[in-house]
Amino acid sequence: MKVNKEIYVQQIFSSIAKRYDFLNSLLSLNLDRSWREFAVQLSGASTDSSVLDVCAGTGELAAAYAEAIGQHASVLSTDFCFSMLAVGQEKFKNRNTSFFIPIEADTLSLPFQDDTFEIVSVGFGIRNVSHLQKGISEMIRVTIPGGRVVVLEFTQPAVPVIKHAYYLYFKKVLPLIGNLISKNRHDAYGYLPSSVMEFPDCYQLKMIMKECGLVNVSYYLRTFGIVAVHVGSKR
Repeated sequence: MKVNKEIYVQQIFSSIAKRYDFLNSLLSLNLDRSWREFAVQLSGASTDSSVLDVCAGTGELAAAYAEAIGQHASVLSTDFCFSMLAVGQEKFKNRNTSFFIPIEADTLSLPFQDDTFEIVSVGFGIRNVSHLQKGISEMIRVTIPGGRVVVLEFTQPAVPVIKHAYYLYFKKVLPLIGNLISKNRHDAYGYLPSSVMEFPDCYQLKMIMKECGLVNVSYYLRTFGIVAVHVGSKR
């Protein structure tokens, strides 16, 4: 029987929530922090920015936004996996800040009014939604006119030598280490490379974002083209 993608993804991330941050740093060779910081930089976040982080997981991208905005930052974070949000809430509870405000919600149906946030962002999560165009359209809906939608996501490098080495690590080494350390029975770290391979490439994602209504859409590559940040503005 074919498992619904939404249920499958919830199962996967619930099962690895407690080890998620550690494995992200380990398997990305500790580059994941710099990728998030770059995405925040491209967003143009400032001291008065209102930010929504969807598919927020344990809140690492929200933390990056908070650092850029300052001590009075208040970043709303949504995710449909309660276990991930709970880990984030526990992680940040002792910090002298209220930036991590977790809300259990599906990116396909965000519980906010139209034109609410200056920046709506997602880090390594949009490929997990069951309907990409609908997810992006919801992000746009809750963005104010002139606001920005920012998508940080893995992609496939174009340079043949880099692509070969990347595929070897991504398809063979990463799943082995990730599943072993996380003791995962759902092959969560086998799902990761397969979901990236099935995801639109940089140009295709740019076109999808434009088709959903964004303007001035650009993308920027990092780390030999294995990660991309797409940024677009709402009319």
